[in-house]
Amino acid sequence: MKLPNRVAMLSMHTSPVARLGGKETGGMNVYVRELTRALAMRGINVDIFTRAADPNVPRVDTKSLGVANARVVNLTAGPRAPVSKHQLIHHVTPFAQAIRDFAAQENISYDILHAHYWLSGVAAQCLQTMGQRAPIVQMFHTLGAMKNRVARTASEAETDARILAECDLMRSVARVVASTPRDREQMIELCDAPPDRIVIIPPGVDTDMFHPIPNARAREWIGSYDDKTVLFVGRIDPVKGLDTWFRAMKLVLDQDPTLRQRMCVCLIGGDLDDDLDPDSELARLQTLKQELGIGEIVTFLGGRAQASLPFYYSASDAVVMPSRYESFGLAALEAMACGTPVVASDVGGLSYLVRDGETGFLVPEGNAERFAEKISLLLHDTALRNKMGKRGIQEAQEYSWANIGERIIELYEDVLK
Repeated sequence: MKLPNRVAMLSMHTSPVARLGGKETGGMNVYVRELTRALAMRGINVDIFTRAADPNVPRVDTKSLGVANARVVNLTAGPRAPVSKHQLIHHVTPFAQAIRDFAAQENISYDILHAHYWLSGVAAQCLQTMGQRAPIVQMFHTLGAMKNRVARTASEAETDARILAECDLMRSVARVVASTPRDREQMIELCDAPPDRIVIIPPGVDTDMFHPIPNARAREWIGSYDDKTVLFVGRIDPVKGLDTWFRAMKLVLDQDPTLRQRMCVCLIGGDLDDDLDPDSELARLQTLKQELGIGEIVTFLGGRAQASLPFYYSASDAVVMPSRYESFGLAALEAMACGTPVVASDVGGLSYLVRDGETGFLVPEGNAERFAEKISLLLHDTALRNKMGKRGIQEAQEYSWANIGERIIELYEDVLK
C-alpha cells in the first residue's frame, strides 16, 4: 500500500493552535493538532490550513506544533479578524484559492485533503474544481441536523446551507470518518450517506500528558483548598447542557448542606469577557447560578492551557458532561485517562465512550435529578471513585494517539489504492 507523503489538513474556521476554551475552540482543535503530530512523527508531511483571524499571526508557523514535518499555514480569506462561522461560507472560495496558490508557490502537491468541519469540506471540494486531484477524507465533528434537533431557540439553530453541504459531502468524498457507531448511524439516517464510505475511527488522547496525578499534589498545583470538586471542561455553549448541571448541584446541596462550605463547581472554558454580553450563554449561566442559590460555589475559570488540564482533572472528584448532543466527548476521555469518573448524558458519542457503572455513569439528557443522584454518589463514596478511576485509566489506553494515528494512516492507504 502507498503511504501518503504529504497531507493537507483543512481547519478553516478555527486554528488548532488557538487558545482553548473560546467560542470556536474545543475538542476539534485538539483533534487536528494531535492527529497532525501523530502523522508527522510517522514521517508524513502535514500542512494545516486555517483562516487567519488575527493580523499578527505568521503566514507559516513551524514552531507551535513542536514536531518536524508539520506546519500551520494561516491564510488570508476575508478580514484578518474573527468572523461568525455562519458567515464564513462567503470566504470559502478565497480560502481554497489561497491553498492552491500556496501549494503552487511551494511547488508541492498533496496526496490527501483531510477536511474538518463542513466549511473545510466545501473548501476541499473547491480545491478539486481548481485542479487539485487529491481525494478528500472528511470529518464533521458535529452534524448540523443533530444540533438542530436539540436547539431551543432560532439563534442556536444551524443553517440550511450547512445541512445541505454536509449531506452532499457524505455522498461525494472518498471517505467520511465517524467517531462512533452512533455517529455513523446518524449520517445514514439523516443524509442517506453511503455506508461503505463511512469509517469509524474515534478521536485519541495524549496518554503521556493525560495521566493520573496524586490528588493532593494536583490540588496544591492549582491552589485548590476545597474538599470536593466537580468539574466541567469545554465550550460555554447551550448545547453543553450546563443549566441541567447547575440544577443538579442545587439538589446535591439540598441533600447535603455541609458541602456548601467545602465544594467547588468549576468550569474551564469560555471567554470571561462574554459575561459583558447580556445575551451570551455565560451571562445566562451567571444569572441562573444566583437564582438557584449556588453562586458561592460556582467558579468560572475561563480558558486554561492544555498542559494544566491533567492537574484539574486529577484534583476533581467527578467530571460532568451534561451535553444535549455530543458527537464524541473528548473531555470525558481526558478525564478517564487521568483516573477521574465521568457523569455524562446518555447521548451521541458519550453513550459509547463512558462505560456506565464502570468508568462513570450515563444518565438521561436533561434529567437534573439523575445527575444529582450520581454526582452525590461519587462525592460520598471514595472507594467507588477509585474503582471507576482505575477502570477509566485502562480504557483510555486504547485511545492513545499512536493507535489512532495508525488507523488514520491505514485509512489513507486504503483511499490511495
